[in-house]
Amino acid sequence: MTASPATTASSRLFPPRLFPLFADLRGRRVLVVGAGSVAARKIRALLDTGAAIVVVAVAAGDEVLALAADGRIELALAAFDETQLDDAWFVVAATNDVVTNARIAAAAEARRVFANVVDDAALSTVQLPAVVNRGRLQVAISSAGAAPMLARHVRAQIETLLDESLGDLLELFERHRDAIRARWSDLPQRRRWFERVLTGVVPRLVRAKQHIAADIALQDALDNDAVEHQGSVVLVGAGPGDPGLLTLRALRALNEADVILHDHLVSADVLALARRDATFIDVGKQAGQHRVEQDGIHALMIEHAQRGARVVRLKGGDPFVFGRGGEELEALRAEGIRYEVVPGITAANACAAYAGIPLTHRDHAQSVRLVTAHCGKSADRLDWNGLAQDRQTLAFYMGVAGLERIRDRLVAHGRAASTPFAIVENGSRADQRVVTGTLAELPEIARDHAVRSPALLILGEVAALADELHWFGAPPLSGRCHDLPVPSLPLERAA
Repeated sequence: MTASPATTASSRLFPPRLFPLFADLRGRRVLVVGAGSVAARKIRALLDTGAAIVVVAVAAGDEVLALAADGRIELALAAFDETQLDDAWFVVAATNDVVTNARIAAAAEARRVFANVVDDAALSTVQLPAVVNRGRLQVAISSAGAAPMLARHVRAQIETLLDESLGDLLELFERHRDAIRARWSDLPQRRRWFERVLTGVVPRLVRAKQHIAADIALQDALDNDAVEHQGSVVLVGAGPGDPGLLTLRALRALNEADVILHDHLVSADVLALARRDATFIDVGKQAGQHRVEQDGIHALMIEHAQRGARVVRLKGGDPFVFGRGGEELEALRAEGIRYEVVPGITAANACAAYAGIPLTHRDHAQSVRLVTAHCGKSADRLDWNGLAQDRQTLAFYMGVAGLERIRDRLVAHGRAASTPFAIVENGSRADQRVVTGTLAELPEIARDHAVRSPALLILGEVAALADELHWFGAPPLSGRCHDLPVPSLPLERAA
């Protein structure tokens, strides 16, 4: 039956939506015509399908030759002939000759073989989508050939949302598939059961690689009508402030959270990435301005988790680098609350990188020490003799209030007064400042430039590279500012 002119015109004005289809190609012949870099990309997409891949080309690139040598494909160095489509289920035309590609498409059409013609949607009867893979779980995105780059852009966004553990979760459900169907023969009931399981403990156990425990939990969910709605806590490192430095796992946790307990060092830009309808609780602590004591934070985490909420404890930097994350896990474990930890980029790494300062350098520093010295009591416990050794980098957290003490003790224990330093204020954020100088004038220079928290002190020979290697924000401010008045605010706030 021939399509009417009106139908043809309508199809041009309103292109039809492609029908999504996942093909089982195991043991089935797939023909690829062409063996250059484009063809190699298509072949890579087919390799794990179990298809019997036959490649026909006059000449082949190195990657295709290597695949043939390994026995992963069959390669015929010859010109395309229509008989090569015999017994094929699918063909990819990937030559650089439009006439040959058109011949392949026409021959495939005559034989009712699906064809994908590279960069020619009009000749293709099949489009190869952008794919997100999580094991055997696949998400395919197609623009119907109209805008492949848009499909890739959408794929990149989906990649950030889907956890790698979904592939393992699929395998777990497959192992119990028959039991699930037998237990919940009614489809609506089965769907509701899946919804409860997917928001419960099973996915968290799979993500933590506790596969035996996940298997037991799923079996328990099958044996009991009610699925346990047990809450949990995820300690998440928010990094230094730039939302672009948040890890994918952290972003996923923020989008799953019911309750978010966050510190004052967590930037508004990071909080904006969290689930919109979550409950946000500011538990920020600053020197002299404690909003919620540490025991109160423990109590809040436990209270919300025991009510069945998914809690995110969002901490600036990394939870386990001067973040009291260990204490919080101990409190959760004592109450039997399930927890996970998502590391963050700690301030030393971020501030140094955004200031152009390598923490280690073959010529200047072979080791790094992360130090906290926010009060005299903690400073008294430091190994000042070890810290004063040269050819190492010191990164002082929460050290702004004790700069004079740091300078005096390091010099007293033998560190050269000429040792360079850099103070990075608001590291990685739009208002980042870097102040540099030498150890001898450390507190005076910081006071001249009115340095305020959050700030990190980097001390060592590598700090001198800030003036040369800076790339983010304004250039470093160096030395004293004798013409500036002494700031009225005392330099007593910790980072």
